[in-house]
Amino acid sequence: MSYEINRRDLIRFGAGAALAAPAAFAVTDAPKFFTPDEFALLDELTELIIPSDDHSPGARAAQVAAYIDARVAEAFEAKERDDWRDGLKLVDGLSREMHGHAFMDAGPEQRIAVLTRMAKNEMNPKTPVEVFFRELKHATAHAYYTSKIGIHQEMEYKGNVMLEEFVGYEVK
Repeated sequence: MSYEINRRDLIRFGAGAALAAPAAFAVTDAPKFFTPDEFALLDELTELIIPSDDHSPGARAAQVAAYIDARVAEAFEAKERDDWRDGLKLVDGLSREMHGHAFMDAGPEQRIAVLTRMAKNEMNPKTPVEVFFRELKHATAHAYYTSKIGIHQEMEYKGNVMLEEFVGYEVK
């Protein structure tokens, strides 16, 4: 059996795939990989990294945790999924060490203290929880700044617009 595809069919197929892509990555109410408790912890951590302010909504409004959850669920290697789950356990472990209870049972100041400790050696992480923080922060920033909120509200990207005058730097 021979299958031939003409240019018109190819364009029709491509358009269908483009329209279906957003639905494939739509955020659902239930996490795809993390347990509800793990997801709540991830959501809180991402919001602490990029909180809401007067200028724009934070990571929670941009659904950063849902994006990370979907990417981790799609990870080809089990190690990547395990690393995320283990990293969240490390956060709880650090919170228990510092404050005697799980991160989500901690008050706002205690949560910030845990995050501050995790970020201590961000440029040269030495402990597993510091390595996890670096990955968490990178994933949070990537998810946020590729979201509609991050692009349009935080960075105020306007798209391709005509400029009245050149506002860049003249190279000589």
